[in-house]
Amino acid sequence: MTINPFEFRNVPAIEVAWGGAKRLGRGVVERFASRKALLVTDTGLIRAGLIDSIIRDLTDSGITPTIFDQVVADPPERVVYACVEKARQSKADLIVGIGGGSSLDIAKLVAALVSSKQSLTDIYGIGKIQGSRLPLILVPTTAGTGSEVTNISIVTTGETTKMGIVSAQLYADYVLLDAELTVGLPQIHTAATGIDAMVHAIEAYTNRHKKNPISDALAREALRLLCANLITSCKQPSDRNARECMLLGAMMAGQAFANSPVAAVHALAYPLGGHFHIPHGLSNALMLGPVLRFNAKHAPALYAELASVVGIPEGDEISLRAEAFIFEMQRLMDESGAPRRLSEVGVTENSLSMLAEDAMKQTRLLVNNPIEVRQEDALLLYREAF
Repeated sequence: MTINPFEFRNVPAIEVAWGGAKRLGRGVVERFASRKALLVTDTGLIRAGLIDSIIRDLTDSGITPTIFDQVVADPPERVVYACVEKARQSKADLIVGIGGGSSLDIAKLVAALVSSKQSLTDIYGIGKIQGSRLPLILVPTTAGTGSEVTNISIVTTGETTKMGIVSAQLYADYVLLDAELTVGLPQIHTAATGIDAMVHAIEAYTNRHKKNPISDALAREALRLLCANLITSCKQPSDRNARECMLLGAMMAGQAFANSPVAAVHALAYPLGGHFHIPHGLSNALMLGPVLRFNAKHAPALYAELASVVGIPEGDEISLRAEAFIFEMQRLMDESGAPRRLSEVGVTENSLSMLAEDAMKQTRLLVNNPIEVRQEDALLLYREAF
């Protein structure tokens, strides 16, 4: 086998510990000289009481915590700047992101911008952040985005548009995976975020340009863990093993797509979030089936390889194995309880052409798809999902 040249990057430290968030202060003291922490989160986690024990432990460890809890789904630029200002006012020397992908994305950007003269406009794109950043800790509370181990942040830049920032400075210093934090996640969010992670693994494995052996290995194991535990985590939410496997799988999928980026599912999902404010994980879940079927018509071999990962016996020809893999993904999504049609989540039929046009702007993602997606293809995919 000829291995094409590639580079693989990752965060330097990942700790997996049930209940570990209640001992976060010890991890901070052992790793950093910083003692003024800005906690970046959302009001939902504050109301749920998930942050209380973390604040107590940080305080008992000699760390002064300041809370920024104004993160919202699909966070706009104003939230980033408000958080940067809060960090400056509190003289924070450590940023801790706790929450779903939006909170983690904001924390990464604030760590880079708090002592920088750059604005968000200066850093949109790939590799544009200059200089260093504050120490950064990320603690996910959903098993989905993988943002805790990626070098990517997504910001809403207008009424319906999003921009990505990709830079090595966005890799965290320390990631804590505490699956106990995910136990209270409602079924629909467990399903949508879990399917989101499955999409990350699948699209990393089928990337046209940056597919590599390390991402492949991570994507396969991530998909195995996620598919084996998605339904249990949805139907038996307190099952510790299922929750830990989902969080681990989501993290591994994040490592995979950080180095072998996602493609058409995400490109078609972003306009759904922008125009109809559908949560990112759910929008990916809604578009996964149509995109898998579209790709498999032209490039079935990689899906056939993934069939064995999800327990489909060897033996059939490539096209049949690819079809069986897609059927299994469809079965899992149906059984998870997540909405399955765009029409079920408020998308209007007369908006599909507009969505297809907007999807074509996601060139950073579309280039990674195993086959080309044209605007007319995107429209057909949205119609199939509708």
